[in-house]
Amino acid sequence: ANLDRENFVAVLLNTKNEVIEFPTISVGTLSASLVHPREVFKPAIRASAAGIVLAHNHPSGKVGPSREDREVTGRLKEAAEIIGIEVLDHVILGDGYFSMKEHGIL
Repeated sequence: ANLDRENFVAVLLNTKNEVIEFPTISVGTLSASLVHPREVFKPAIRASAAGIVLAHNHPSGKVGPSREDREVTGRLKEAAEIIGIEVLDHVILGDGYFSMKEHGIL
């Protein structure tokens, strides 16, 4: 992976929370236009995933979520609820990690 740019990955899980696969959704700047729910959930639907963990890196190393990270996560959670896939967490990686679930954002 090219970690000097943001990589957005979806970890797809079965009903036992076992990893099915973890496709890279986008590489580049994380923005509403580049991380579209359709692109995130297409592989999840194809794999019959029951749950999903979202993850992306911050090349700066700062792991706190940006306003845009929070907005994208909210939109993805809403879309997931409609199609019946549970978003279990959104993890940001850098110098350490930030779990939106652990911090009560998700």
